[in-house]
Amino acid sequence: MINVVLYQKGNNIHAFELSGHANSGPYGYDLVCAGVSAVTFGAVNALIELSEADPFIQQEDDGGYLYVELPDSSDNEGDIQTILKAMVVSLETIERDYASYIHITRK
Repeated sequence: MINVVLYQKGNNIHAFELSGHANSGPYGYDLVCAGVSAVTFGAVNALIELSEADPFIQQEDDGGYLYVELPDSSDNEGDIQTILKAMVVSLETIERDYASYIHITRK
């Protein structure tokens, strides 16, 4: 199962962490893993490119782990939160249809 943890300060997301594997299909055909990866890596790329954020990123070489933390303050906080909230909407959509393979929590 993929576990997604959203770290929040008030209503704002300041970090997120993904760990585990969906194992919803054979390697190379795992649609849940592919969807979650596309959504999260797309969001990270958008953060860097569109909001000019400089997030701290940690990941493991074999996959199965991603941690992203945003700077405490940014001139583009509105853009950052819009991107992150859009990411969450997409992840929640995946969770709604594939709850056996992904779980989202907020801290």
